[in-house]
Amino acid sequence: MSDRIKIEQALHRIENDLRELQIHYEKYFGGAEKLEPIKLREALAARLRHFANRKIMQTDLRFKYQTLAGRFHSYAGYWDRILRLMDEGRFVRGATGLPARPSPASRNASAGSGRREEEIDRLVEQLRQAGGNNPGGDGQDREKIARFIEAQRGRIKETFGEREVEFRVVVEGGKPKIKVRAKKH
Repeated sequence: MSDRIKIEQALHRIENDLRELQIHYEKYFGGAEKLEPIKLREALAARLRHFANRKIMQTDLRFKYQTLAGRFHSYAGYWDRILRLMDEGRFVRGATGLPARPSPASRNASAGSGRREEEIDRLVEQLRQAGGNNPGGDGQDREKIARFIEAQRGRIKETFGEREVEFRVVVEGGKPKIKVRAKKH
């Protein structure tokens, strides 16, 4: 068997294993699996490292390896972020599904402000608990909240000036609403 065919087959297996690992993590974050798929992740990382030190002469196969390695590292960063949120108690496993990665639009709207990201996550969770039309806390809901807050920034500044404000969810007339108030120091 030629070297090219061996590399193609190995990369194809890596691609399939990456898809399978994604599914296992989704199940784990959703609460369907009790244990994190650490062994699968480590095995896949080791196989990718094997190719990192190998000179792949065929451009298409080298590109495929680099794409797979990039996807794996991107997912690994995402999984680590969710695991960190779980450790901090800011992510609830269960049937609500995975929180979506922030879209470029919401990332730019809150660039440089991890605190604003946390605030939006908190509001999504509060709306979900209040039983609003926001059961999933998915990326669209997150973006709607981020757009709402950004649209209100001017009015908030008029009302509160340079004072720090905080957002909270209240239920009025059976409907959850986002309210703003000045922070108490």
